[in-house]
Amino acid sequence: MKLRTFLGRSIPALMITSTLIATGSATAAPAPAALAAPNISVAAVQADLAKLQSIATANGGNRAHGKPGHKASVDWIKGKLDAAGFVTRIQTFTSSGATGYNLIADMPGGDANNILMTGGHLDSVPAGPGINDNGSGSSSILEVALAAKASGTAFTKHLRFGWWGAEELGLVGSTFYVNSLSTTEKSKIKTYLNFDMTGSPNPGYFVYAGASQPTGSVAVQQTLTGYFTSIGVQTELTEVGGRSDHAAFARAGIATGGTFSGAEVIKTAAQATKWGGTSGVAFDRCYHRSCDTTANINATSLDRQADAIAYTVWALGV
Repeated sequence: MKLRTFLGRSIPALMITSTLIATGSATAAPAPAALAAPNISVAAVQADLAKLQSIATANGGNRAHGKPGHKASVDWIKGKLDAAGFVTRIQTFTSSGATGYNLIADMPGGDANNILMTGGHLDSVPAGPGINDNGSGSSSILEVALAAKASGTAFTKHLRFGWWGAEELGLVGSTFYVNSLSTTEKSKIKTYLNFDMTGSPNPGYFVYAGASQPTGSVAVQQTLTGYFTSIGVQTELTEVGGRSDHAAFARAGIATGGTFSGAEVIKTAAQATKWGGTSGVAFDRCYHRSCDTTANINATSLDRQADAIAYTVWALGV
């Protein structure tokens, strides 16, 4: 997740306008279609994270824009998707004097004029391997995509997945992608789901919200909270603003939503009571640091969030 700055000062990653979504909320009942969503294997997601860690280790300790670790990450995920029967393409762009890469994967089937897109950024900061930020979201999206293809589900919407480059430089890759689309192609994307940092070691369970959201975003938010309600986990709404890759889609008038397990902001006592973990400690003490490794992941959060992604894709896509 990109750290926003103002006049040279960093602004906290989680500027929360929080509203408690109570377990059992009437607006969050599980959708029947979503009940058919598969359980995503957390072991499979963790294996993907281990691969991203090994790529970083072999390439100077990071997977940052303009560095070989990022391109190696793109190539590895593309290979898995190609083998599963996705139609993939790599989109290139230039930022800060270096070539960047977006990976786009379309699953055959569904209404090509009615697209549900799911994405997250694949680059890390130069300081570390970026396993929570954002190997966690990237790997979870990968496993959901593979599960969707393997399931044989007759999705009515066309499913598209994206892994963005240069998010850490200012949402460059996702913005380039959206701007590259014609007005007609943008109009075909009805919903964009974004997952950026889903395995924080001292996790919270936040769902994107905002004072000004494109039409349809509230329904996405309710679907996401509906999954967590169904497993007895309370959520809070958070305004992540323009800090992750949903921003370009929202500016284009596309309904957006996503989840977030927290970055460098401190967990409160009330949040620790609700979610467990340690109050007075950051959700992710290794945010944008070299210690954001496979040891920096909470498996319970990773598991729940991956299943929430699947639930939402099935609920909105079938």
